[in-house]
Amino acid sequence: MNFIDIALASETASEETVEPTGTVSTGPLADLGVNSTLFIAQLINFTLVAVILWFLILKPLTKKMAERQKMIDDSIDNAKKIQENLNKSEKEYQNRIDQAKVDANKIMEKTTLAATAATEEAKIIAKQEIEQLVLQARKSIKNDKDIMKAELKEETANFIILALEKIIGEKFDASKDKKFIEDILQKLK
Repeated sequence: MNFIDIALASETASEETVEPTGTVSTGPLADLGVNSTLFIAQLINFTLVAVILWFLILKPLTKKMAERQKMIDDSIDNAKKIQENLNKSEKEYQNRIDQAKVDANKIMEKTTLAATAATEEAKIIAKQEIEQLVLQARKSIKNDKDIMKAELKEETANFIILALEKIIGEKFDASKDKKFIEDILQKLK
């Protein structure tokens, strides 16, 4: 059965009841046109409907609304926490990027200094190698010069001997030749 049907049935039942005495009740409410039995029945019906509405609709509805409000509040709190975490993450990310830039600059400085030092070291090594080559070339030239001087002296001595042989007319033997060459070489020095 439906609650509305019950309420209507009780209302029609109260209208159909007639006072057994047949007298009309008098009182302050009767003067206002209020039937006391009908008023009590309607009051009972209203109370019944209010209690039924409270337990079947309003109480679960307020419970659901409280749960929903709690869920919304939790969602807002979570959103705030997420936003704070996001802000912290962004700050940490920016700090890491800044630190990476600083580290990169330090590495670039070290690399530049190392490259400069390597270049200077290579220049020094190249200069030393060039100096060694020059010294070796000078020694080689001096040795070649000494050898050429010795050969030139020997050739010159041979030419002188030939010229003297033609001028003097006699041939020198090996011992005379050697002594004569040594004398000339001594004079040339």
